Amino acid sequence: QVQLVESGGGLVQAGGSLRLSCSASERFYSIISMGWYRQVPGKQRELVATFTSTGTTVYVDSVKGRFGISRDNAKNTVYLQMTSLKPEDTAVYYCNVNGRHTYWSGSLNYWGPGTQVTVSS
Repeated sequence: QVQLVESGGGLVQAGGSLRLSCSASERFYSIISMGWYRQVPGKQRELVATFTSTGTTVYVDSVKGRFGISRDNAKNTVYLQMTSLKPEDTAVYYCNVNGRHTYWSGSLNYWGPGTQVTVSS
């Protein structure tokens, strides 16, 4: 199984910035989509930003203009640059990849263990 590991979370004051990184332990044969989700207690996990199957990017309305997703295929890494952070952004952030590990496997959903982001007012 492919392992995903996030890093870069932590404590930050409102208006500050953080950059999250997600690295895969192995290469994928193909990737359908890759991006970031977040979750707070009592609420469903929601999509924050993602690369779609066509290579375009999609953002939830609340982060447009503040967050940017990028990737480095050579390093098997995807990033989430977060600026102008607000207390409402406080959540556990999860990396997600939907793809095929090998030519012979079907598409599966892979998740990282999550990294905590806390924004103080």
